[in-house]
Amino acid sequence: MKASHPLLRAALFGGTTLLSTLAAAGEAITVYKSPTCGCCEAWIGHLKDNGFEVTAHDTTAINRIKADAGLPRNLASCHTAFIGDYVIEGHVPAADIHRLLAEAPKARGLSVPGMPIGSPGMDMGNRRDAYQVLLFNADGQTRPFARYD
Repeated sequence: MKASHPLLRAALFGGTTLLSTLAAAGEAITVYKSPTCGCCEAWIGHLKDNGFEVTAHDTTAINRIKADAGLPRNLASCHTAFIGDYVIEGHVPAADIHRLLAEAPKARGLSVPGMPIGSPGMDMGNRRDAYQVLLFNADGQTRPFARYD
């Protein structure tokens, strides 16, 4: 691996250990989305660009998948993904998924509720909404995991 590789740079300069960063590289993530959702496709591209191996499934039963995953309605967005034992809901940045895997907190997953402009997959030029990535548990309790202003 070249020293200029983004994962190596992140490990050396991002405060993460090289081992945990490399462990997240090539992680398989499964995404469930509407067959007509363009922002979901853009988010999938963001994940692939950041080292994830993505398997995407088009479905018209996305609400059933969210319910079966135990996702509270107030945390919902347009797509739901699964990686390891975690649920990833909405436009969560790949860096936060890498961090989740490296830190492995006891949680159900991460969510970016709604569809904030400027989050991965929701690009609209220079326009950006402030948003939080929320860590949530099986009871639906949340705490901020990351903040984007």
